[in-house]
Amino acid sequence: MSSDSPLPTSNGDSKSADDTTILASLGYKQELKRHFTILELFGFSFSLNAAAPAVAATLYYSIPYGGSSAMVWGWAVSSLFIMIIAMAMAELGSAAPTSGGIYYWTYNYSSPRYRNILCWIVGYINTITYISGVAGSTFASASAIMAAATIGSDGRFIPTIYQTYGVFIGILVTCAVFASCATRALARVQNCITALNIILVLVILIGMPAATPAELKNTAKYVFGHFENLTPWPNGYAFILSFLAPLWAVGGFDSGVHISEEALNANVAVPWAMVSALGVDCTIGFAFQIALAFCMGTDTIDILSSPVQQPLSTILLNSLGKKGFLAVWTFIFIALYLGSVELMVATSRQIFAFSRDGALIFSPFLYNINPTTGTPVRGVLFTAICVALLGLVTFAGPAATGAIFSLGVVGQYTANSVPIAARVFGGQPFVPGPFSLGAFSIPIALTAVVWMLFMTVVLMFPSAPDPTAMTMNYTSVVFGGVLLLSVGYYYLPMYGGVHWFRGPIANVELRKAAEEKDVYEGSTEKI
Repeated sequence: MSSDSPLPTSNGDSKSADDTTILASLGYKQELKRHFTILELFGFSFSLNAAAPAVAATLYYSIPYGGSSAMVWGWAVSSLFIMIIAMAMAELGSAAPTSGGIYYWTYNYSSPRYRNILCWIVGYINTITYISGVAGSTFASASAIMAAATIGSDGRFIPTIYQTYGVFIGILVTCAVFASCATRALARVQNCITALNIILVLVILIGMPAATPAELKNTAKYVFGHFENLTPWPNGYAFILSFLAPLWAVGGFDSGVHISEEALNANVAVPWAMVSALGVDCTIGFAFQIALAFCMGTDTIDILSSPVQQPLSTILLNSLGKKGFLAVWTFIFIALYLGSVELMVATSRQIFAFSRDGALIFSPFLYNINPTTGTPVRGVLFTAICVALLGLVTFAGPAATGAIFSLGVVGQYTANSVPIAARVFGGQPFVPGPFSLGAFSIPIALTAVVWMLFMTVVLMFPSAPDPTAMTMNYTSVVFGGVLLLSVGYYYLPMYGGVHWFRGPIANVELRKAAEEKDVYEGSTEKI
């Protein structure tokens, strides 16, 4: 519905009327509360990928594959393609702003022959991907606390995996409590979270160069031109592997889409927030990588082998000293923790949307809006339980842990590429929203798909040639298992989705049928 002919509502909010009408045109009635403004939606997407905590969680994956120059240029190259993906996703989000996001788009734009199975697979991959993303972010938060404890005790305290898992569960429980809050409360804190992340980065960018001892400061030639490959891979492929850090750090492209049914003027706010937030995150991250490269010294092996097992914490400790490090690290942990909360919120909305369409296991229970908070609290609790169980994988060792957490990127890239490709090759009409790429739409979409498929393959390679059982990358096994289970459930005799799943369910039509034929209760039970 065009913005020049808004429908009035009981409270006089014409934008809410437009949003409700647009959502109804997609087949859904308005059930969540719309309180996110365009700036608050930007804050949500921005803080989910905030530079300082993101780098803290991923720096270990860039230093070995080229040192300082890989940190800087690997981030720059990846950022270019990350923005291409963001623009392709933003165009879809503007055309159909619904919490179902990519699985809804997959169904809409795929060939009728394949749309049901593709929609089903993408929905399950996206759900499990977000759950693994929450697990990875929460575990990174727990690791950040343990790093601070080790440094604060001058190395006397070395955490066990059992202690780290205990902290992981404690963080997870509090994240679930905050993620269950009312939409209005979640929306209003976004500007404060955004300010915290920006101030944190500014403090590091200004304070770290000023405090770093002269012997640890590097030259511009070293920062931008020194390549140090600490792996057995050839230099060219090692540089490609340095892309893994920004890929893990900046993601969740469709996170804002999952909040679209809680956003005002969603078909404008969602794409704007998606592109601008990721653009700012990539830019700040690039500046952050340069600052770190100038101040980390030249002994990269010492940074990586530190008992703290957190390269960023080691660099900050060397530059700021113990007290300065603990002060800055406290705020890095807070930002990382808040990002986990944001990720859990997005996950619960994906679970709510997929359950609304009857596809997710336990859908009759999970499709629920809490009458007190107006949010899908059951979706939050389901996320927390799944994350707690997934966290048990950490006891199997680093290889298994890395595979589970890598699933967050592999699954995301695979799932995101399907609706973008379907929009190009599916043969279905595409009506763009207010955000349109025009003549650049198809080239950008194709570039995004090729890049995501290429990096999906890269993400499945081991960290070194001729891997052993301990160094093998099990991401392909985990992802293959997810794909196999989702397809197996779809084709399960008698009970599988092939017998009853027909894509997104238009509950606006069901409500109308209930009013006319008094069959609403029976239809709901069937869903």
